[in-house]
Amino acid sequence: MKKFTNKYIYIYSTVLVIVVAAVLASVSMLLQKPQEKNIVAEQMQMILQAANENVERTEAEELYNKCFTTELGVKSNGEIVYKYVNGKQEQGDKRPFTLSIKDEVKKYKNGDKDAVLPVFIYNKGNKETIYVVPVRGIGLWDEIWGYVALRSDANTIENIVFDHAGETPGLGGNIKDDPSFAASFVGKTIFEGDDYVSIAVEKRVGKDQPHKVDAITGATLTCNGVSDMMKSGLEFFVPYFKSLRK
Repeated sequence: MKKFTNKYIYIYSTVLVIVVAAVLASVSMLLQKPQEKNIVAEQMQMILQAANENVERTEAEELYNKCFTTELGVKSNGEIVYKYVNGKQEQGDKRPFTLSIKDEVKKYKNGDKDAVLPVFIYNKGNKETIYVVPVRGIGLWDEIWGYVALRSDANTIENIVFDHAGETPGLGGNIKDDPSFAASFVGKTIFEGDDYVSIAVEKRVGKDQPHKVDAITGATLTCNGVSDMMKSGLEFFVPYFKSLRK
């Protein structure tokens, strides 16, 4: 039986590690662009779903570009700092779609007045406009997020979509998996006159409550997280919404 010296084993191991690392790096680079494209398509798909446009992920980008011809980047005081219209940058140096919502929400919660979040505008015709904005929060186990679509009055919920990182299937996970939960927000309003009140998720809510929806049974903490997310998330856009309501 042939014996190998320590030097040989060391050199062989080193070369093997280098080769494997090079292969993994190459595979990672090859997969990076498809992964990034898939993330973009998923985000566009969610924005479309919030506006009641359901489409397969592979077709999301094409439909998004037809529907959402205007993207704005706004600050929490309502100031518009970025504007992207019909595929062209008209104001500022960033396309609102490319903003990191997670990072900008974190900045806002830390008191940074320069935080900027996107507003996606869908002009459906017949003077009907839908404004879609992102919201992020914390559920029972991990992050939750969604997109809220408001009608032309910048007050009434047109539709809403939720997602989560790790809520319990059949319980908190139903914020995404049970269509009736998201549907319960449709037609609710976030303003009471000129006052922002948001929409709360509570137990045993009557159908005549304009600012409340029924909680999911057995998912109290997740639903509390949705309430907090809606309140703090939409609050960022209140000055902008009020400018539309004048």
